Amino acid sequence: MASTVTSAGTLSNVAVHPATKAGRRYRSSRKTAARAAGLPAAPGLNLRNFGGRTIEHLTFTHRYLGGARRWSAGDVAHIDWALPAAMSDRCLNNVIAQYYDGFPTSTFGGSKLVDGPLPERVSRSTVERIVASTDTNGFDTAATVFCFFLPRDIVLAAEGDDDETVIRLNTALREHDEAGDSKHGLGGYHGSIHRRRGSRKETIYYAVGVYDEGTNGIVAFPEPWKNICAVFYHELVEARTDPDIEDAIRAGGSPGADRFLGWYSPRGGEIGDIPLEEAFDLTDVMKEVTLTGSRRKVPVQLMWSNAVSGPEGPTSRRRRPA
Repeated sequence: MASTVTSAGTLSNVAVHPATKAGRRYRSSRKTAARAAGLPAAPGLNLRNFGGRTIEHLTFTHRYLGGARRWSAGDVAHIDWALPAAMSDRCLNNVIAQYYDGFPTSTFGGSKLVDGPLPERVSRSTVERIVASTDTNGFDTAATVFCFFLPRDIVLAAEGDDDETVIRLNTALREHDEAGDSKHGLGGYHGSIHRRRGSRKETIYYAVGVYDEGTNGIVAFPEPWKNICAVFYHELVEARTDPDIEDAIRAGGSPGADRFLGWYSPRGGEIGDIPLEEAFDLTDVMKEVTLTGSRRKVPVQLMWSNAVSGPEGPTSRRRRPA
């Protein structure tokens, strides 16, 4: 398939607050629809299936970096309950079902506290080294996303040099790098790496995000764990519908780069990007929703639905394949 996405703007796999430096940086080249009160239908932003992989039956697992010393048992318990509950909720999955021939499912593969030091600023190259060293035994890596949670006060950069001395001394590099970090609106991102296991190549899918509170990350709720859950819900749904976007980004403007894309909007980005961009306020799309058949609520970000040409919350009506 000939490349059509890159002409409409830079491919992006990050979750950012739109009203920030990071938001302006990653969204500036996108063409967005006119907005009116109440987030009106915007069919021009609808997702297209570019023919790349999707993950219909997802497994995901949690890795809390920094270990027990950096994470409270309460935060871990909340996230380990709420995120799997959201990902497996029938009415939330009714929205996502339109992007599959069958019905999407998810399985929680448990969580681990991962000890070890972390730099105060974690760049993409650091994330990829962590991912490359991850023990994937017992998981089908083709259908698993490894979620890496950064502890409180760690800054995440979408790219940039790990050498803090170079960044500090080079003003131009520092300003460019900071525009895409969690102190300026970045909440997290998802991606993939390729590595060899003996004679076999394997792809490892991952999502990474910060401890969203104060001026770090995306903050829509007063409780940090709720922000973390909503951001990782965003990343996991994007990983389900467009897992190989990292390969498309690596391919750049080369012919056929778009073949790696799954469901993607040429004018809006991934399934979770468009609602963030179109919302007047974060609380328009980052909400606590009631679980199917329960009175309990979970914090999520509403996803883009082609069926309504806008963000859609849980629905009892299963959306048919788009």
